[in-house]
Amino acid sequence: MELFLTYTIVGLVLGSVYAIAASGLVLTYTTSGVFNFAHGAQAMLAAFLYWQLSVGWGLPVPVAFLLVVLVLGPLVGVVLHRFLMHGLRDVAEVTKVIVTVAVLLGMVSLSQWVWDPTEPRKVEMLFGNSASVELFGVRVRYHEIICLVAAALLAIGLRLLFTRSRLGVTMRGVVDDPDLLRLNGHNPDRVAMASWALGSGLAAFAGVLVTPVAGGSLEASMLTLLIIDTFAAAMFGRLQSIPRTFVGALVLGLASTYLLAYAPSSWDWAGNVKTALPMIVLFLVLLVLPQDRLRGAQVRTRERSRVPSVRQALGWGVAFVAIVALLTKVADPLMHGSFVAGLAFAIIALSLVPLTGYAGEINLVPLSFGAVGVIVAYHVGIVGSGLASRMGWVGLLAGTVAAALVGGLVALPALRLRGLYLALATMAFGGLVSTLVLTEIHPRSWFGWEGAIFPTGTIMVPPVQLGPFDLDSDATAMIVLAAIFALLGTGIVALRNTGYGRRLVAMKDSPAASAMLGQSLVRLKLGVFMLSAAIAGLGGILMAASAGSVSTDAFMITASLALVMLTVVGGVGYVSGALFGGMMVGMGFALVNGTFRDLALTHDAWSPVLGSMGHLFAVLVALMGITVNQNPSGIVHQLCGGYRPLLRARPVLYVGAGVAALLVALNLLGVIGDWWLAIALFCVVALTPVLGQVWMAERVLPPEQLEAHAARRRVLPVERRGLDAPMTPEERYDLDVALGLPPRPLPSHDVEVALAGGVPLKEAVRG
Repeated sequence: MELFLTYTIVGLVLGSVYAIAASGLVLTYTTSGVFNFAHGAQAMLAAFLYWQLSVGWGLPVPVAFLLVVLVLGPLVGVVLHRFLMHGLRDVAEVTKVIVTVAVLLGMVSLSQWVWDPTEPRKVEMLFGNSASVELFGVRVRYHEIICLVAAALLAIGLRLLFTRSRLGVTMRGVVDDPDLLRLNGHNPDRVAMASWALGSGLAAFAGVLVTPVAGGSLEASMLTLLIIDTFAAAMFGRLQSIPRTFVGALVLGLASTYLLAYAPSSWDWAGNVKTALPMIVLFLVLLVLPQDRLRGAQVRTRERSRVPSVRQALGWGVAFVAIVALLTKVADPLMHGSFVAGLAFAIIALSLVPLTGYAGEINLVPLSFGAVGVIVAYHVGIVGSGLASRMGWVGLLAGTVAAALVGGLVALPALRLRGLYLALATMAFGGLVSTLVLTEIHPRSWFGWEGAIFPTGTIMVPPVQLGPFDLDSDATAMIVLAAIFALLGTGIVALRNTGYGRRLVAMKDSPAASAMLGQSLVRLKLGVFMLSAAIAGLGGILMAASAGSVSTDAFMITASLALVMLTVVGGVGYVSGALFGGMMVGMGFALVNGTFRDLALTHDAWSPVLGSMGHLFAVLVALMGITVNQNPSGIVHQLCGGYRPLLRARPVLYVGAGVAALLVALNLLGVIGDWWLAIALFCVVALTPVLGQVWMAERVLPPEQLEAHAARRRVLPVERRGLDAPMTPEERYDLDVALGLPPRPLPSHDVEVALAGGVPLKEAVRG
């Protein structure tokens, strides 16, 4: 009985923390329609701030607690709503997901910058670890009592807030009909901001409470994922009901502790199942909950994908392979490995183009399908032994097919899910792979087969050999992977130009209209999901083989989120967007961090500054996702759009190409290094369209912009002013003067403007 009571109290305490965090998540969603994937990161950041105030700076624990929970936590919510979430009410679901994912990654990078991850940090329970009372023969600490009491009071308080108070009704009305709420004299933005402040305060409260309960030291990624476990409790209440959310959280906490307490000793995998239980519950709840009816597109996406022809895609593919082949001759051989890793990640990112870019379905864990491909290829596809071992066609084919089949198995129960629910379902699958599959590092009997799924936690994957092409050489691997990427990219573009591709886009625009026209949404989703998983599996095998070895950390959920975010930033509807995302994840981070680290080692005086610059770069890259709302088609599309008008101004292109050729020549002569060459080429590529707009504006700018450009450079006659736009005060003044009417006086600034426009001083100051 004592054992039962002990684990019951532990389960209730853990469930209470889950309930506090999940209630904040439900609160922000019900008032803004934005599911905050950064909720766990906010709790993590609050835990670190609490440690800094109480332990690092020695403030009294009550003062540190109140500052974090009542001041800093709500302030973060206000800032997030004011500058980000406020503009996400009527945007596509993928934009909402990516913006909050970017905030999550930015907060994790910021915490690793401020608090060194290699330094252990522990937080004691409130009132100390030894302060406790005895209840029914069980020792219960004050910290645990605070968790239980706070959760109960919060459940009652939020219930009364939403059902018995005017503020609660207005909070619920914000997401239902903000215009109607505004007509009744309320400010929807102010109400939503208050909700975000309260929700962020609850996230901070949970972050302070959860670390002593869970045990261990503060670690950014693990603490973030621990709060992400509360997603299951939030979905149990269907992101609407606070009481059901609390019930789900308590059930989740009790089930976790009972499983660990009463599982037979022979179940050595029970600990892994306990860790994976929130993800299992999340996936099952998503399948059981009723879904919304199919509707036409309520939000018209501003993404405009320019679909190239197959011939254009093939031409660009050949040019891409040629450029990569040239890089093998120009670039430093030490950089070839980074190029190979970037190309492998680009192939994984390519899996998102047909799934998310064309079909509009969200997969947040492409690396988890890559892990499936790697595991199968490792066990069945390696030939030879020692240094002569290679990964052959059998391994590539088996891993790719296995990833496709697993993708189909995941998609089958999730076919009825859409938008946010599907994104959460894929995240749950990624959590299951990380906690149940990749943790199987010890030999075990599997249906007659004896062995470990992921031996020792790090598996050695030999280079790939495809016929005469041995990818043991990084230079050869660069060319072969570039060719594979080009072939897959061309195939995806060809798919988009077929009837099947057009049906995928139709399903993305309006599932209801697509179903009404006789399209089978189940077949469309299943087919594109299996295709996407197969591409991710192939890319995962190539990534592992190019690295030589791969550990479980390579397939973490945060790594998948970073890849998805950067691919959407680049342009998820384009093959070039996948190239951007893959190269940034596989090459950009390692190259920049390595460069700043080397500079810090060779310049001791500037070491702190150079180290901070590396961390700052990581934070800025993580936050690139917040720009998706302003540029939904991707930055690669925007950059290419700036080059198309230059076809009418070829001298500008010649100048840009000449400068690029000069930089390459200086690199070959050893005058500048590869890193400075990359920076300089990036500047040339970015500034060439700007040069065209300044130098040859009449050929580059469209007519409407050209007219505005010309108007800024000359003073229009009086009779032509006010035709294209309402007259400014200066133009009204000029018209009065021309007509001989008493002109109205101008403010001092407008007098200066009038003088600059050629108006005589007497006329400018008249009146």
